[in-house]
Amino acid sequence: MGTARKLAILGSVAALLLGAGAAGAETSSWASRVDGPAAPFDKKPPAKAAAPVKVIKAVPFAPEGKPVPAPTPPPDTTSVHAKTPAAADDAAYEAFDQGLYLTALELGVKAAERGEPHAHTLVGRIYGEGFGTSRNPPLAAQWFARGAQLGDPEAMFAYALMLAEGRGVDKDRAEAARYFEAAAARKHTLANYNLALLFLRGDGKPENPYRALMHMRYAAEAGVATAQYDLGTMYATGTGADPNAFEAAKWIGRAAAAGVVEAQLDYALILFRGHGVPPDPKRGAEFFRLAAEKGLATAQNRLARCYAHGAGVDQNLVEAAKWNFIARAGGIEDEVLEKMLAKISRADRAKAQLAAEQWRDRIVVGLE
Repeated sequence: MGTARKLAILGSVAALLLGAGAAGAETSSWASRVDGPAAPFDKKPPAKAAAPVKVIKAVPFAPEGKPVPAPTPPPDTTSVHAKTPAAADDAAYEAFDQGLYLTALELGVKAAERGEPHAHTLVGRIYGEGFGTSRNPPLAAQWFARGAQLGDPEAMFAYALMLAEGRGVDKDRAEAARYFEAAAARKHTLANYNLALLFLRGDGKPENPYRALMHMRYAAEAGVATAQYDLGTMYATGTGADPNAFEAAKWIGRAAAAGVVEAQLDYALILFRGHGVPPDPKRGAEFFRLAAEKGLATAQNRLARCYAHGAGVDQNLVEAAKWNFIARAGGIEDEVLEKMLAKISRADRAKAQLAAEQWRDRIVVGLE
């Protein structure tokens, strides 16, 4: 099996659920406040997250097995990247890739006994996620800690997540920061992202928005979509750098294109108001639609306003009423829009109501 595939398996320890809304995942607490197509782009500075670590859903950890040496401090962060997994542990990865988890566990333990760093990480993941066995967080933490000691960035990152959450080990944000830093020094993009959040919060690391920006930009440039959104927010609010509308629009736009729903909402506003980019109501309305279709009530309300006023779309009061019904069900009240839509006929109102119900039914079916 090639190195890339092995790293993909190990990388699943931190499956990239950034912004994906995974159950139980901690997310950035930066809230976006938007007021619709006619409102100015008024973004508040990033809030200090209640949970500073974007725990990109660490493994739901797992089972009993062979103990490994106790954790030791992470290796020198100035050293070169951890070595590539040796060919001798190919069989363990092949077995894992084929769903033969107990075989992968047995082979992984043998490879770990030979001192192969990635094998420790693979065994930690098997125990961490309960592949073929029951979950055992403390044991998973031991395997990740040993893999980290041997220089595997994925193990460093996985162990840092467990320390940050207090899963399988005592919660220790300062120690988590050390392991994130060790992994980040080896170009682990999600470790850089989590370090950025720690520096923003001042939890585990001294509060330092400038260093936060450096780590956030690294993760954003590497393609981490939520990092792109957060980086854009930092430029929009002047956090860690002077305010820069162009950079804010660029990074929020990238996150929006990558599917981050909050970014889609904000980028729609940016396009309507022309902050850092030429005004483009048509594209703005399309991004409102993308966010609205994903269930974001604020975007649904703004899309309703677009249809009511013909902003970026052809005016269509029935479509406006449909999205207004949907937004109201999501908790958004808009008295001005309600008064405007009160003028449509009963037949059109009923048509809009039916369309809203059909949309909700479709969404519910899609979630089942």
